[in-house]
Amino acid sequence: MDIGIVGLGRMGGNMVRRLARGGVRVTGWALEADVTQSLGEETGFVPPDSLEAMVSQIDAPRVVWVMVPAGAATESTIESLKGLLQPGDVVVDGGNSMFKDSIRHSEELAEAGIGFVDAGVSGGVWGLSEGYALMVGGAPAHVERVERFLRVLAPAPDRGWTNCGPAGSGHYVKMIHNGIEYGMMQAFAEGFALMEHRKEFDLDLAAIAESWRHGSVVRSWLLDLIAEFLDQDAALSGIAPFVSDSGEGRWTVIDSIEQGVPAPVITMAMAARFASQGKADYGNRMLAMMRNAFGGHAVKDAAGEGGQ
Repeated sequence: MDIGIVGLGRMGGNMVRRLARGGVRVTGWALEADVTQSLGEETGFVPPDSLEAMVSQIDAPRVVWVMVPAGAATESTIESLKGLLQPGDVVVDGGNSMFKDSIRHSEELAEAGIGFVDAGVSGGVWGLSEGYALMVGGAPAHVERVERFLRVLAPAPDRGWTNCGPAGSGHYVKMIHNGIEYGMMQAFAEGFALMEHRKEFDLDLAAIAESWRHGSVVRSWLLDLIAEFLDQDAALSGIAPFVSDSGEGRWTVIDSIEQGVPAPVITMAMAARFASQGKADYGNRMLAMMRNAFGGHAVKDAAGEGGQ
């Protein structure tokens, strides 16, 4: 086998499929035995029953690509691989790890003679068919070892992937990418919300989104997705106004503060996500009570009654 993928969720599993379709001899392993078994049958590898068994399937010098959640799962996986791999092998972390952790992982693996590449991966569930945007960091020799896989995973061999610089730079660029994504999403959401509330015009939001896709300066893949789901249900009925965050938006805001470089749009977009999660509720109740205390203004009860 040419490469092994650890973590076979939506991203990792589809990366195995895209690599296999591109002629790469790929194996994979997940904690869930049935997931490993099913994907092995689909793509043609013998399902290993352990991480150690997967490593043994890969031809040396080995490349192992890790696609597990950032944090504890990534830490434990890289620590396990450090004990299983040999000098000259390369570990790729394709999860959403903090770039400072990636710098540390590179240094720790280097002590054992193992290379490290951090890969920011964007593309989501569309990556299988459209290809992934790949932002990688690492020593040139280590990036060169994984380049053939990048060319298969990317939208095209000569575009959609870039070597950003030393270890940590790939995840740093992906972090900023996600911060920009937060700001773009928030701007679209606010604009469409304004139009939705202007009831006297009876605006067809789906038609507007579709028209903007052609020639407008705001045309984008995000707008393509907006047009598609508004065409299905412009009222977004049944959708809770709760927006989660993966962590990279927070890291981008923290980096802005650490560097003293203003990023007001990304920062406010992050705050809007917190508000959607109910984390502004207590503060808003305090605002209502302060207004009542100094001005005698009525407040609404929890049922929404009262107030002006």
